[in-house]
Amino acid sequence: MRKEIENWIKQGKEEFSTAEVNFKNNKYFSAAFWCQQSIEKLLKALFILKKRKSPESTHSLIYLGRKVNAPKEFWKFLKELSAQYYISRYPDATEDIPYLTYTKEEVRDYLNKTKEFMKWLDSQINKY
Repeated sequence: MRKEIENWIKQGKEEFSTAEVNFKNNKYFSAAFWCQQSIEKLLKALFILKKRKSPESTHSLIYLGRKVNAPKEFWKFLKELSAQYYISRYPDATEDIPYLTYTKEEVRDYLNKTKEFMKWLDSQINKY
């Protein structure tokens, strides 16, 4: 496997670990952001593996997921998690301050779904 792809994978997994640490420390907005970043990096790794080229500059998980043929059962999750790239960081993205808008239950759901999707991603990456 190319070093570039390994780096995307390692960074994606580390960012998921960062999401878990933030969740444990009640930083739910940050955990949501790092879930998004983790999946983005892992999707980009799979994209490079499958397409043998780098994806265009995007943060859209649904776009990347479709390009790598992610199962449709994950599309709603990918669309929802994509929005966290902005909503979790910018006070003008919603009508409230990001750190005040997230609940423990909501972000626990992001973490669980991220883990589930990571299993699918790992199964795809391990084919190469």
